[in-house]
Amino acid sequence: MRIFTLHIVLSLAWAAIAGNFSLLNLAVGFVFGFLAIWLVREQLGAPLYFRKSRKIIALTLLFIYELVLSTIKVAILVIKPKLDFAPGIIAFPLTAKSDIEITLLANLITLTPGTLSVDVSDDKKTLYVHAIDATDPEAMIADIANGFEKKVMEVFD
Repeated sequence: MRIFTLHIVLSLAWAAIAGNFSLLNLAVGFVFGFLAIWLVREQLGAPLYFRKSRKIIALTLLFIYELVLSTIKVAILVIKPKLDFAPGIIAFPLTAKSDIEITLLANLITLTPGTLSVDVSDDKKTLYVHAIDATDPEAMIADIANGFEKKVMEVFD
């Protein structure tokens, strides 16, 4: 967390020196801060920070990919003249244990078009997900387990 705080301070310093706090300038400062920390990573004890950064970037890219893919799938379902899908609720068995992992997974599922996290069981072993097309629940469970859940758990390992 200390390294992340330094990273934010470096990006804010970049924006202050440039005299422009626009989103683009803050992003450029974030990239330069990342490079500066990478150059002195051994002295700061920051190798873990960069491993986590790669995992966070991988999760972000997976989310963007799933977002685009599911948006196209939902658009195709809606545009079809005959509505031949079966909405339903599936019970997803959770491997994630901590509250933050479960919360992040539920939010990623909810933000993806066509799915909505409905509830978590009291024992935190099952996540109930509503899907616009639940014709193949096993495939959906496998997709979530091998996609979002796996990446979320990698980030928090």
